[in-house]
Amino acid sequence: MAQRLLHMENIQRHYETPAGVVKALDGVNFTIHEGERVILLGPSGSGKTTLLNCLSALDSPTGGSYTFQGVEVPRYASEKMTAFRRENIGYVFQFFNLLQDLTVLENILLIQELAGKKDPERAKELLKLVGLEAEVNRFPGEISGGQQQRVAIARSIAKRPTLLLGDELTGNLDTETSNKVMEALVSACQQENITSVFVTHDEGLVKYATRVIRIDSGKIVSDESTGNDEEA
Repeated sequence: MAQRLLHMENIQRHYETPAGVVKALDGVNFTIHEGERVILLGPSGSGKTTLLNCLSALDSPTGGSYTFQGVEVPRYASEKMTAFRRENIGYVFQFFNLLQDLTVLENILLIQELAGKKDPERAKELLKLVGLEAEVNRFPGEISGGQQQRVAIARSIAKRPTLLLGDELTGNLDTETSNKVMEALVSACQQENITSVFVTHDEGLVKYATRVIRIDSGKIVSDESTGNDEEA
């Protein structure tokens, strides 16, 4: 049985607005174990991105308990929250966020350097893992959007995060390219033993998850295993 990685209990995130209190998260409960690939599915405004931000400690819940590897995750303390993210979290964004004046390889090396783990050979191995070994010396503007997103995946796992998060990471890609990106991502997570949680509204990505949590109006409405524990 896999070890428990994180647990959220009765998580709430409420916002005060002129029109009243908005309950972006309204009593969310779940546990994630090491090695799971979880997709958070829900319509726009359902609370899934807010939940991802709480998972990453980019945002603090207004109520409830969030523990990571058995330790309470810091909240309302920016330096401690930043340290938690640096030590534990990788993030893949919808808009690749690559530095355009650095080569593909240099984008990976920079993240390694910031994490104090610069290793050119490992950087090349990660690019090979996502199928980009031939592109190491090209600049982001010289490769396709799908290739750039695969660079972003390699970059996000370069610092060996415990938990990899993504917010609509295939939102700007066509179906064929999305599939290639997700296949690269699953392969990387399996090889690097990284647990992952991704937000999407695309039902077609369910086949890449081991578990699907559906969220609506700030509440979990279903939480099911997909049976994809071994293969994507």
